[in-house]
Amino acid sequence: MIEHVTEPGWVDVEHYLTDVVVRPDPVHQRAVSSAAEAGMPAIEVAPNAGKLLRMLVQMSGARRVLEIGTLAGFSSMWMAQGLPDDGRIVTCEYLQKHADVARANLDAAGVGHKVDIRLGAALDTLPTLAGQESFDFVFIDADKENDANYLDWAIRLGHPGTVIVVDNVIWDGAILEPARDETNAPGIVKALEMMGQDPRLDATAIQTVGSKGWDGFAIARVR
Repeated sequence: MIEHVTEPGWVDVEHYLTDVVVRPDPVHQRAVSSAAEAGMPAIEVAPNAGKLLRMLVQMSGARRVLEIGTLAGFSSMWMAQGLPDDGRIVTCEYLQKHADVARANLDAAGVGHKVDIRLGAALDTLPTLAGQESFDFVFIDADKENDANYLDWAIRLGHPGTVIVVDNVIWDGAILEPARDETNAPGIVKALEMMGQDPRLDATAIQTVGSKGWDGFAIARVR
């Protein structure tokens, strides 16, 4: 497993940008605190990334969002805030405890009516969504070994123009040395290669540093 190491300067800059530019609501901090109180891992997206997701949802004009990996509902909350009142997020969560914390956070933030939490393994849930209205925006942030499988389902459940964001694609540089984390890194590499080679996608990837260490995200558009 990779130990995600950060630097004081990275964190200081992130806090500055969060305070001066992002300016999260108290409900966002409540979601982070509730996750910590429940003993959940501190692996939610940083506030600046959360707001980026909200803005991407808004700029894409999305009405239907698919999220793979709910955790405490932090990213779900940001994206739901970017949707119109009749918009909808379907978010997949494996653990009942996480789903319960997320539901409480989303309801407290006033966006619970927009979010449908589906409990169970995402690869079991995703086929049940086929044949329904397609998704305009997809955020993938779950077990990395299945990133490529999730990506394929995102394409199949989307439509031309659907935006797909995949988190944690740099993984402390382990994409260049997958043997450093044989559980997660090979899955990330497979997804990145798919994003570069699959004719159904046009994609790029950005590396970042901050409170979550050295990492990044990939963003794609379904052709």
